[in-house]
Amino acid sequence: MTAEPLDRIRLEGLEAHGHHGLFDHERRDGQRFVVDVELALSLERAAREGDLAATVDYGVLAERIHAVITGDPVDLIETLALRIVNVCLEHEAVRWTSVTVHKPEAPIRVAFSDVAVTIERSKE
Repeated sequence: MTAEPLDRIRLEGLEAHGHHGLFDHERRDGQRFVVDVELALSLERAAREGDLAATVDYGVLAERIHAVITGDPVDLIETLALRIVNVCLEHEAVRWTSVTVHKPEAPIRVAFSDVAVTIERSKE
């Protein structure tokens, strides 16, 4: 028996204002977070039949990720990334996901362009 192929859906640059971080000013004032998500799943049936139920509605997924970013604060972006991974893996068709959380306004005292954490998880 051959394994079903894994196709990809990517959602890049989802931005939201969240109140995550260790410092009081991060929790109080919040800051911009940017999330990139990649999902691996078979898109064969969805492509063949034009059936949205056979794939992931990325509009709904974007709203759910936005709710996580704007929701309950966490100390670390690692925790935020894991929460988003769990949202992605809730969809039955998704076999694997990679989530990158960018914190471009992190409180770092030297020049930088971005700080990001990536977490990848599989159902297998």
